[in-house]
Amino acid sequence: MSDSSHGHTPAAWTGVVIAFIGFMVSAVFMVMAQPLGVVGGLVLACLGGVVGMIMRSMGLGKPKEEPQPQPQRVMAGSN
Repeated sequence: MSDSSHGHTPAAWTGVVIAFIGFMVSAVFMVMAQPLGVVGGLVLACLGGVVGMIMRSMGLGKPKEEPQPQPQRVMAGSN
């Protein structure tokens, strides 16, 4: 599992940071009882996911791995 690069890419970090900021903005406005600010923060949080996907499509995310073919198993005693 140590060779996994899940989440260790610029696309992942950028998306998570933007989403985190959006949730923090939303939380502050929730305490201040400002519904418009809460919605704005949640929109910003969703924007983090969109930015992450755009960056991944630009090649800044984890590359997709090609599926490895499974070896054929031969059962003992079957002819």
